Amino acid sequence: MKAVRLHQYEERPVVEDVPEPRISGPLEVLVEIGGAGLCRTDLHIVEGQWAAKSGVTLPYTLGHENAGWVRDVGTAVTNVAPGDAVILHPLVTCGLCLACRAGDDVHCENSRFPGIDSDGGMAEFLLTGARSVLKLGPSLHPVDVAALADAGLTAYHAVRKAVPLVHPGAHVVVIGAGGLGHIGIQCLLALTVAEITVVDVSEASLDLAKRLGAHHVVRAGPATVSEVRDICGGGAHVVLDFVGERGTEAEGIALLRRAASYFVVGYGGRIDIPTIDIISNEINVIGNLVGSYNDLADLMTLAAQGRVRLHTRTYPLEAINDAMDDLDAGRLQGRGILVPATR
Repeated sequence: MKAVRLHQYEERPVVEDVPEPRISGPLEVLVEIGGAGLCRTDLHIVEGQWAAKSGVTLPYTLGHENAGWVRDVGTAVTNVAPGDAVILHPLVTCGLCLACRAGDDVHCENSRFPGIDSDGGMAEFLLTGARSVLKLGPSLHPVDVAALADAGLTAYHAVRKAVPLVHPGAHVVVIGAGGLGHIGIQCLLALTVAEITVVDVSEASLDLAKRLGAHHVVRAGPATVSEVRDICGGGAHVVLDFVGERGTEAEGIALLRRAASYFVVGYGGRIDIPTIDIISNEINVIGNLVGSYNDLADLMTLAAQGRVRLHTRTYPLEAINDAMDDLDAGRLQGRGILVPATR
């Protein structure tokens, strides 16, 4: 089969032929990939940022946002059958550890993360586990929802964690209305009655935010902090930073009012806050990593209801580096989706 393979850090991946995976365990599921999302994490992987954390052995296949159709199942699989359209939770989990038993799949003690620490879904087929497959409703198609498997799931997870902090009239600031942020805005509108202000460097992204329903938009610049604090009446109750680098970390903290919370969703930068500022203002800094299987099921419900929609551009598998160039240069609005197979 064709697959996008990373052979060396700091060098772009290549498309090459590799053996097709086969079912070998009773709970395994083989999925024909209909859409594989391109994420900024894939750029960071190529840069080597994940090398120490993932421990992956090169070469391997990229792709951690995947949806498609079940091709084959192990002997003990009962939740899906060949032909079913599915979206894949990004982790393959054991189901036996305390985290799994609590429904906290993302912190499974024995997990595998295809596309991060093992072969992923930028390929014609991906081998996963029965616990990771979620059957799609008839109105949803793999290519349209693939990026919800990570980008959407991460955005939804962060918003759901923020919901108890967002009372009527609360101000929420969204930094970045790109691939993650445009989903986060829709989740906020679906789950809260917050006053939403969106900050971005791109006029196109701000126009998209307005079309989605954001109440205020601000072009990022030297006066961003003062302008946004004025809109929020002194500062935000919650800041959701979908960028997490290039200065948004300091900006996000500066936008908070007292006793407010800064949610780190995007990454690549560093947070440097004097501890006296943390305690004197009693602010919270909250990390977010993907989400649970139940979060993904909730998100698919919102997608089926039309309350969360992805803005995407599709590319054939062979155009992986064109897609990466578009993402890296800021030409890609929403999410890029690689399409190895169509039906």
